[in-house]
Parts: sequence; structure tokens; C-alpha cells
Amino acid sequence: MTHRLQNKVAVVTGASKGLGAAIAQQFAAEGASVVVNYASSKTAADALVANIVSAGGKAVAVKADMSKPSEVEALFTEAARVYGRVDILVNNAGVYDFQPVGNTTLELFRRHMELNVFGYLLAVREALKVMPDGGSIVNMSSTVTLFGPDNASIYTATKGAIDGLTRALATELAPRRIRVNAIKPGVVETEGVEAGGFGEGSDFAAMITARTPLGRLGKPSDIAPAAVYLASDESSWTTGEFLVLAGGHR
Repeated sequence: MTHRLQNKVAVVTGASKGLGAAIAQQFAAEGASVVVNYASSKTAADALVANIVSAGGKAVAVKADMSKPSEVEALFTEAARVYGRVDILVNNAGVYDFQPVGNTTLELFRRHMELNVFGYLLAVREALKVMPDGGSIVNMSSTVTLFGPDNASIYTATKGAIDGLTRALATELAPRRIRVNAIKPGVVETEGVEAGGFGEGSDFAAMITARTPLGRLGKPSDIAPAAVYLASDESSWTTGEFLVLAGGHR
């Protein structure tokens, strides 16, 4: 059986849980050697790596705060040391803190922008140093840019920035045949969504589900296969595009 990511090396940021963990696991199942990045959840990252290895895959966990240039640089240096190069980057690490616009502060703005936007740029900058021509970058955006939820102006602005970043990088990196695409998930049941009070059973989840034609929230397993597609040669003529995965919700 031929795996779609055989002999590829992938860095997945923010991969200790949620969407990042699901993507890392699916990549490994498709034959990729995976660098599982985490900022603080070492136990969860190590458990994911153990799970991948026990299933016959290849993975290592590497700590790095993706908003800090020196740590991002060290992440890709370590990835290249272990696996020789990086073929795929999934920019997934992020933060969200929904607040009404009246609560806007410079600190809140900086915390979102430094990880959700600057962190993506830092990862791309460092990945390009060890990525052969023909690689793939997948940015995690969001459908918040399409439906504009209450109390999420700063977070939504960061995802709008990622959309623009995706298109600009797709053009800039095309001469190297490095493709840059984005996934825009709807509301997905993850640990972070649950912790934020937006999970199943919340008023927010009920509102989203009522407006979703397919009638449910997403699951990480709904998103991971799309990341595999965008990372693989199956999407070799796709760049600067956005894949909306939200059960029809807009």
C-alpha cells in the first residue's frame, strides 16, 4: 500500500492536542515523519508521539513558543537535524480569547497577533531554510472571517490576516514550487473549544448547529484529511486557495 506522504517530513505547530494532534496523527499514518510541536503540554505531546510510534510511525516532540523567533529557529534546526529537511509545514498554533470590543487592550491585541500572525510568518521564514523546492505549507484559518461571531474582533482580524498572508506567500513562493494554502474550519469540538465554554451543550454551540446545514459541530477527524490532501502531491496544482470545512455554515 502506497501512503500519500511517504518519505515526507512534516512540522505541525501546536500539535499536542486538538486539530494539530489529529493532523499529526493522520500525517504519520500516511507515511510522514512528523515533528510534533508544543509550547507547554509536554505530557500530551509525548503521549501523541508514543501513540504514533506504537502504530509504526515516526515522530518526535519539540518544544517551541511559536511567537518567539529564537525558539522557532531552534524548532526547525532540530527538525532538520533529526530528519534532514522539512517538506511540509502546518501552521496551527494559535490563541483565542473572545472579548467585546470595549475590552480591547494593546496586550490582548499583541498576544493574538504575535502568535496567530507573526508566529505563522516566523515558521514560514525558518521552514524555507530547510524546505526543498516543491514543498507545501498549510495555514489554519477559520470561518470566523465569513460569519463574524460576537466578541471576536481581534481573533477574527488575525484570521483575516492569515488569509491575506496565504495569498501573498503563494505568489512569492511559486517560483520554488512551494504551495501555500489554508483550511478554514468551522467550530470544531476540541479541548480548547470545550475549555472556552463553546463546546457541545453551550448556547454558542446550539446557535452554530442551528445555522449549520449538516446539523452538528465539526470533529478533528473532519479536518485532518483535508490537511493530508493539501500536503500531498494530489493537490500539486493548488496554491493560494482556501478550503472551507464547516458543514455548510457561513
